[in-house]
Amino acid sequence: MENTLFVNSSPHIRSEVTTQRLMLDVIIALIPAAFAGIYFFGIRAALLIAVTVISSVGFEYIIRKVLKRNNTIGDFSAAVTGLILALNLPPTLPIWMAIVGSLFAIVIVKQLFGGLGYNFVNPALAARAFLVVSYGARMTTWIQPLTKATAVDAVSYATPMGVLKGGGELPQLIDMFLGNIGGSLGETSALALIIGGIYLLARGVISWHIPVVYVGTVGLFAWIIGPEGIFTGNPLFHILAGGLMLGAIFMATDYTTSPMTKKGIVIYAFGCGLLTMLFRLFTNMPEGVSYAILLMNVAVPMIDRYTKPARFGGKAHV
Repeated sequence: MENTLFVNSSPHIRSEVTTQRLMLDVIIALIPAAFAGIYFFGIRAALLIAVTVISSVGFEYIIRKVLKRNNTIGDFSAAVTGLILALNLPPTLPIWMAIVGSLFAIVIVKQLFGGLGYNFVNPALAARAFLVVSYGARMTTWIQPLTKATAVDAVSYATPMGVLKGGGELPQLIDMFLGNIGGSLGETSALALIIGGIYLLARGVISWHIPVVYVGTVGLFAWIIGPEGIFTGNPLFHILAGGLMLGAIFMATDYTTSPMTKKGIVIYAFGCGLLTMLFRLFTNMPEGVSYAILLMNVAVPMIDRYTKPARFGGKAHV
């Protein structure tokens, strides 16, 4: 009698999509934001981007050799980490600090936990938080974009969130949308980030759920908790300011550190938005995107556990 039933190990469903292709798509999607950063902040921005990408790839190659693991620089995940880290840095950051950030992201957060797919928080965001704690003054020193800077005011400049916290004249929404404001290299131009997000959606790399729920939650709470009472806030300001677009589109959507279920994704994105607004409105920090996403990254295993669907024919277990 012929055997007609074959049992093989997983995975049973395969796809033509590779890690390399996904990472290349992310790099392509980040190109508009990178070029916007170079346009508004000059050659210094290009240098920081090149340094973080090259050092991230280099550290991944070295640590994999030291740990006697196979070479993974060809999947481009290290390049993506370096690029996202660069876009989270101020244009004035010393080069050696950017290299330290790359080292922390790749070696400590990513590879020492097992490599791609095993890190429990986003490596670029963790590196940014580490740099803020270690070199706070340098990580919060901003300059005006070249389109606005003069010999007098090119050294120090407040970001929109800094102005909101410290007082002063708020920038025009059109400047915030285009990126003609002070801030990190890749977070200033909402237009460039949206273009990249549309590309990722079209390619099927991300779904709309996390960015829309995250940004929508921030807009809702910004409108409700206004400076002059309930429902007096300006949601557009909070949506365009700071690193919200960069975080919602490119960092909160990281496969490894976001939930697996649709219900969990909504809870996760809502939590990111709520925490972002709590940091912005009720703490001394002008920005809260990085810490909000990192905290929700840590909560992902619990979210997955309590939103896991019941097996067919069985009951849900908590």
